[in-house]
Amino acid sequence: MSADAERNRPAGASRPDQAAGTVTDPAAADPRLRGRTYAIPFARVWDVALGLAHGGLGGWTVAHSDDREGVIKAQCRVLLRKERDLIVLRVGLDENAQTRVDLHCTREDGGGSARRHARVVDRFCRELDRKLGAAATHILDPTRGAPWMEGEAR
Repeated sequence: MSADAERNRPAGASRPDQAAGTVTDPAAADPRLRGRTYAIPFARVWDVALGLAHGGLGGWTVAHSDDREGVIKAQCRVLLRKERDLIVLRVGLDENAQTRVDLHCTREDGGGSARRHARVVDRFCRELDRKLGAAATHILDPTRGAPWMEGEAR
């Protein structure tokens, strides 16, 4: 397993097949799985994301966090069951120096459903938007260039 794959593997995932799961991507067909790009400073987004993962969302606990790497590894208890989802949140700057948030969600036992994981990702992103007070002007479309770069040759 590569160093990047190892670093991105959710806390508690001991097998490589557990690293599959649901991953956000700016070009995802499902809008719930596009993650977020914010015109909000990294430190503010990091603090709010960490607060949500530390219990701001019911059933979530943090296993590891590193603000230098921009990684939060958390666990989310599946309601009324003993199963847990394992989540890796990445908070960093994109190529336009805007704050980017991506999530990787798997089930602790390697099972789970893509629909469930999409709901976990969507719930986190929506709550993050709410806690940040992010207006539509703060949530950027990651598939487009920065507005100040429009019309310039790349």
